[in-house]
Amino acid sequence: MTLAKATSIEGMRRLAALFLLVSCLGIATARAEPATSPWFVTDQGKVRLIAAATGVGGGDTVSLGLQFALAPGWKIYWRSPGDAGLPPVLDWSGSQNLADATLLWPAPRRFSAFGLETIGYEDDVVLPITARLTTPSQKLGLAAHLQYLTCKDICIPYEAELTLDLPAAGSDAGFAAPIGQALSRVPGYGNTGVLQLVGARLHGGKEPTLELTVASTGAPLQAPDAFVDAPHGMAFAAPRVALGRGGKEATLVLPVSASLEPAESLAGKQLTVTVVDGPHAVEATTVPGLAPPPRDASLLLAMVGVALLGGLVLNVMPCVLPVLSIKLLSVAGKIGRSRGAIRRGFLATAAGIVTMFLALAAAMIALQSAGLAVGWGVQFQQPIFLVAMAAIVTLFACNLAGLFEIALPQVLGGLATVGATREAEGSHLGDFAAGAFATLLATPCSAPFLGTAVGFALAGDASDIVVIFLALGIGLALPYLVVAALPSLASRLPRPGRWMVTLRRILALCLAATALWLLWVLAAQIGTGAALAALVALLLMPVLLRSVAQPSLRRAGIVSALLLAVALPPALSRPVAPRGAERGPWQAFDRAGIDRAVKAGKTVFVDVTAEWCLNCKINERIVLQSDAVARRLASADIVAMRADWTRPNAAIAEFLRDFDRYGIPFYAVYGPATPSGQPLAEILTPSSVLAALDRARPPRDGG
Repeated sequence: MTLAKATSIEGMRRLAALFLLVSCLGIATARAEPATSPWFVTDQGKVRLIAAATGVGGGDTVSLGLQFALAPGWKIYWRSPGDAGLPPVLDWSGSQNLADATLLWPAPRRFSAFGLETIGYEDDVVLPITARLTTPSQKLGLAAHLQYLTCKDICIPYEAELTLDLPAAGSDAGFAAPIGQALSRVPGYGNTGVLQLVGARLHGGKEPTLELTVASTGAPLQAPDAFVDAPHGMAFAAPRVALGRGGKEATLVLPVSASLEPAESLAGKQLTVTVVDGPHAVEATTVPGLAPPPRDASLLLAMVGVALLGGLVLNVMPCVLPVLSIKLLSVAGKIGRSRGAIRRGFLATAAGIVTMFLALAAAMIALQSAGLAVGWGVQFQQPIFLVAMAAIVTLFACNLAGLFEIALPQVLGGLATVGATREAEGSHLGDFAAGAFATLLATPCSAPFLGTAVGFALAGDASDIVVIFLALGIGLALPYLVVAALPSLASRLPRPGRWMVTLRRILALCLAATALWLLWVLAAQIGTGAALAALVALLLMPVLLRSVAQPSLRRAGIVSALLLAVALPPALSRPVAPRGAERGPWQAFDRAGIDRAVKAGKTVFVDVTAEWCLNCKINERIVLQSDAVARRLASADIVAMRADWTRPNAAIAEFLRDFDRYGIPFYAVYGPATPSGQPLAEILTPSSVLAALDRARPPRDGG
């Protein structure tokens, strides 16, 4: 809406207010019935007070209604009328035995005329009123001074005096039915009914909009509409509606016009929103956040570069080191082969990496669409994933150690031989699987540049996620692509020989250690007993596999299968173990406690960590437990908080999103000088931690 349009609307409101002072008086022509005041009659309709019963009764409240019977085409207005209009106003100051009266508003409808959007009612409408008595069970004398505006092609203000006396005793022969029908159309408060207001955010710019997300727990949505109790000087036009999830969810985008303050001033302020869809309505409060500005192509291109660097650096992160065995064996197995075979093998590994990153992107998009929390490495919070990964690693380790050499189905055979056997047959399935597996085990790490890229992707739309995760995959696969382009690089390694047997055994031990690490993470999530059950299951797996090829072991294989069936389910169904108490200077994470500590003049260091995050453990051992940093964190003016994200935690996920971060490790320092928090790099140094703590503390006296 233009400024001139907004000014004209304000002028209409002032003119209407002036008309109220010199209003036309209607004529009461009908004798009052029991439980009703006389009609106030005009050419545009009539209005009166009605009561649900003919007397007060024994309670301390009385159910009333303000009943309008409007002529065709004429309307009155809702409590927030829209671009123009005024709602009905009642003054009860002349009443007797009335403590207060609350006017309720049934779900309204929208009217569009001459480019203006107004909200109100037409035809016959009852506005319910709940009257509370000063003295219960005593007669009630109502004297209401009513001001209202009725409009069609023109608007006419009216004033009326409505009186209704209700004795202490009476019958139910009143107007309970129309009042009850009106009450049934009053929106319920909060997300307790069929309709739910899920979220809200504000888009600024030249054409600001309020975006609302609405969901239905019952039948699919049909034609949802939303009405906002507009602050003074603002109005909300009819929404653009986009249905999703089979009609179970809708996005409503309401254009915002503002004449006094910019629309962006609504961000962070509480709004009351009424959502209506057919017979269903809900009233809810929401605090819209300010959506980030639209991203331009140059920013996306820059983030693609950051993602490429993040994926490349991920190759040397400690989370990727457990899969070094797969890489080394893959390289060693290619020595002496043709340049074409080497090129195809490395391209297959790169394809496995990129494909797994695209699969992760698809999973992130699906989780976001379902309204669930997403993040880098969060699959390590799931016990089933940990057990599955430990089983695959154990399968690799047993094969490298020579515990079984059997003809598994083609897919499992390609995985178990890590490419060696299948490649001899012209297949590179094992190389592809090695790349995919390397990606999965790499996800607990948050390398430099990677956190920034993932945060950018997950804060955007589906296309952002796909592009950034594709760039991350290409970055991690870049060394393989280089060798594929220059196969002669592989020839610099020693020729295959007896050293490969020793290497296979060493690498089998590395993979066995990786499986134990996964079980250690599992123990932190579901308890030591359940993790031991999973360990028993993994130890039985080699016996079961060898029994397939060796008839003498089939009895042991059957016993192993039975024990596996008994041992594995407890590992996946055991309840979450209670979290242990923090040791040393560390306190459990408390978002509200951060604000309290900062207001008290203290500095707060927040460490978001998890048992499955190897980078976190290295930072903790080398930096946070170093003498200088540990002494500083234990000082009286510092509060050290540790947020354990080993298992899903909504509060920690929300804390990370506040900084546009979706992976760990993550560190932030709060203090009187940095009350909003300053994030630190993923790779800590003692000097960076101490410098951040110094910057956050209050300034010293005199400077």
